Amino acid sequence: MKGVLMVNLGSPKSKEPKDVKTYLGEFLMDERVIDVPKVLRTILVKGIVLNTRPKKSAAAYAKIWWDEGSPLIVLSKRLKSGVDEQTSVPIALSMRYGQPDIQSGLQELHDKGVDEVLLIPLYPQFAMATTETIMVLAEELRQKHFPNMSFTTLPPFYNHPDYTTVLARSIGEKLDEFDYDHLLFSYHGIPERHIRKSDITKSHCKVDGSCCQTPSKAHQFCYRHQCFETTRLVAKMLNLKEGTFSTSFQSRLGFDPWLKPYTDRTVERLGIEGTKKLAVVSPAFVSDCLETLEEINMEAREIFEEAGGDDFKFIPCLNDREDWVKTLSRWIDEWAHQNKKAKVS
Repeated sequence: MKGVLMVNLGSPKSKEPKDVKTYLGEFLMDERVIDVPKVLRTILVKGIVLNTRPKKSAAAYAKIWWDEGSPLIVLSKRLKSGVDEQTSVPIALSMRYGQPDIQSGLQELHDKGVDEVLLIPLYPQFAMATTETIMVLAEELRQKHFPNMSFTTLPPFYNHPDYTTVLARSIGEKLDEFDYDHLLFSYHGIPERHIRKSDITKSHCKVDGSCCQTPSKAHQFCYRHQCFETTRLVAKMLNLKEGTFSTSFQSRLGFDPWLKPYTDRTVERLGIEGTKKLAVVSPAFVSDCLETLEEINMEAREIFEEAGGDDFKFIPCLNDREDWVKTLSRWIDEWAHQNKKAKVS
């Protein structure tokens, strides 16, 4: 019997510092998030970060927390509910960090008789710290607890026409309401070394101005290329003029080089250079979360206004839009009715 496990990032149990600390500990101790030797990672996370960051992060969560709970969890549940109503197979929802965890999601499917699972990492682009860590943990759990299950993983859908069409439509609807000067595509940042580690050719990715535009097998796992490609495809669909849009990366941590240009500095530069009306969208996420609701809609807005900008337009993620629910549901049903492995990319 076939079933689906949808997996998103996760969220603290509550906005209280103690729960934020627990969540950050699980998240940052993942070797694919902070990819340094365990001894160094332990010193950094448990010795420094968890003694300083939880209170600040809790204050940020408090700004965006809903009565129903964490926005990411609430929106993920709404998405799952919508898909569940339109598909013919059991659907379960899990988080990579926090609750409900991946093991409980697999157990839910197992209890319903599912032995063929379509894993859906809810990330359009591939990255070590998102898609890969979900796949690795799910496989570890399968081998340990569900040996009779088999997995198929939905490939990154950053360039899938169905996805880019829905994304472009969601952006276009907001731009029709806003006489913007510039549209910024702000993606979650990752360390530059992650790009090189994911390079299956071991030679292509230079993280410079040309490698992402040069055809290569490395692009299959190159987060940077996939982000720029999402921007390119959506900009083409929206008939955006060159110079009226750009790509940046947010949420860096530590002192190592992360993907550039940085969102905060880009927003500030645009304001200083005379951009008065700025729209920002975050296509690395399908559900609004701390990184979109607080970091973009609050922090980036403040930076832009202080730099001289007048109007700032936050464009929500796809969340549980009807057309996005229909798209995911169609992909699932196409897989469910195939006798061979899924081919949804």
